[in-house]
Order: sequence, then structure tokens, then C-alpha cells
Amino acid sequence: MIEIENLTKTYTTKYGTVTGVDQVSLTVEEGEIFGIVGYSGAGKSSLIRCINLLERPTSGAVRVGGSDLTNLSGEQLRKARLKIGMIFQHFHLISQKTVYDNIAFALRAAGTPPKKIRERVDALLEMVGLADKRNVFPGQLSGGQKQRVGIARALANDPTVLLCDEATSALDPNTTLSILQLLKDINRKLNITIILITHEMNVVKEICDRMAVMQDGRVIEEGAVYDVFASPETELTREFISSVVSFDVPEPVLASVSGTLIRVLFRGNAAGEGIISDMLQHYGVKGNFLHGAIEYIQEKPLGIFVMELAGQPAEVTDALRYLENRQATVEVMKYGR
Repeated sequence: MIEIENLTKTYTTKYGTVTGVDQVSLTVEEGEIFGIVGYSGAGKSSLIRCINLLERPTSGAVRVGGSDLTNLSGEQLRKARLKIGMIFQHFHLISQKTVYDNIAFALRAAGTPPKKIRERVDALLEMVGLADKRNVFPGQLSGGQKQRVGIARALANDPTVLLCDEATSALDPNTTLSILQLLKDINRKLNITIILITHEMNVVKEICDRMAVMQDGRVIEEGAVYDVFASPETELTREFISSVVSFDVPEPVLASVSGTLIRVLFRGNAAGEGIISDMLQHYGVKGNFLHGAIEYIQEKPLGIFVMELAGQPAEVTDALRYLENRQATVEVMKYGR
């Protein structure tokens, strides 16, 4: 559906040339929710604005539905953009227009007949849960309601792609969850492809299928959300994940451990099985749990436990081998004294 190939975007400033996006290549499948994570200045917003050519790339290609947008201009580009909706962090609503007219604006700009505009706007208001706010002005809405109007406006021309640029960053946690659930419902009902830019890993964990991590204009890690959470490859990705799933043990506690300290990760169904209790029963070791939890990512369990094993070295080795044979990933953090 979306292919980004060797995309680069540079900016000319009084201090010289600055590279915002550096040779990025990504593929987003049809109907997928794809998250792009990075801190401010990572290049993620520049990248998403290049996808619909709000900013024209310096080099590289952006293909949407097989058409290279970088080769289009004028009327061809305008028509292509109608199939790419976009929602923003700060809503960008017209304060002097009602909710109805904010949504209808996109349809009028596309030359939609008045009767169809009324039908479409009413259907969209129903979809985003704002049927009773039809004649209200943006100043009378909450932040979450404003973003729902923004989503309805972005969907007005029946796009195949929805770009979300920090769409929940200005919202409180509860409202964020409601907006994410709305986006997930829209994705499932309409099979619309969503690219979601964020610096919040919890957003990605909540609704994304796959993800990429950006740093200094480059993609440094990419994969299914579950796989990235289970086995992050870069320090930055581990940092992002730790903001959502923290398994740090205080240093004084670690210093007091005399046995072998391990971190155990269970993927999928293994996370819900009693593998550790089975190990403790079958081998001559004692276990001391220091930290642990089971997280659900894409509705699949991911279990991570930190524990101390005490016993004879050979018994501890056998116990670790048993865990690995049961499809656990075992990291020895500290060997017993």
C-alpha cells in the first residue's frame, strides 16, 4: 500500500543544510496500523509530511497504492491527496465554523454536491460519536471532542490512508485511550491504513501492528510491535519500552543478591504457563522473585520476570537449561557467589 524508498528531506538554514529525514525506506501494508516512534527532532514529523507531499522530499520515492506521489503535481497531486487524510496534534479546526461546517469544508473543497455533503457529514458525526454536537463551535468542545472532529474531517473524502501526527499528545490519558480505540475501530471497519507518529510508546503498544523507531532522521529499528517489545535491538528502543514496561530492580536489592540473578522472558502462551514453578519443583534450586509481570501486546501475553536462583552450580545450570528448553529467553544478569 505505502512504499517509502530512500527518502531524504533536507532544509536550508542560516547555519547550513540540515537533514531532517535521512535515506528512510519503509513499507506499510494495506489495512495496517503502523507506528513511528522517536523523540522531538528525530525526523518523524518531517517524514509523515513527506508522505502526502505537504513537504516535497529532496530525494527518494513515496508510492501510495502503486502511484509515486513525487512524480505528480497540480491536479494529479490534489486528487491523490484526497485519498490521504491527516489529523494533527493541535486539531487545526476553524474556530468561527460549527462542527458541521468544519467537516463539510473538506467536502466542499473537493467539489462534493450539497446533498451528499449533508449525508456524509451526518454519517461521520455518528461514526465519531458527535451527532449531538453538529451545530456547536470548537470553543465549546473538550480536547477529545475536537480531535474527534479532526478525525471526521480527515475521513470526509473517504481516504485509503490516514496520517496521524502526534494525534494524542495534547490529550489526557483517559481521552487518549478513547481516541486510540476510535482509530482502531475505524481501521477495522473501513480497512483504512493508518500511520501514527508519536513519542509515546504506550500509544504504539495500544493499537499498532508494526512499528519503526527513528533517531537523527534514520530508522534504527523496525518490526512487529510484539517482537520489538520482546527483543529490542537498540538502546533507544529499550529506553522507550522501559517507559511502558519497567522491570528495573533497585541497586541495593541487586547488591544483596548472593545467588544467580536472571531475567526470564516468556512469549505467547508460555507466559501464562507455570514453567518457573515446574522448574523449582524439579530441580534443587530455590527461587526469589524480585520483579515480574505479564503484559498484553496485540492481545498476546509477554511475561518478564527477574529472580534469584540459589543452589549448587550444576543444579542452577540444569534449571536454566530447562527454562530455555521451554521456549523461555534467559539472561544471566549476575552469577552467584
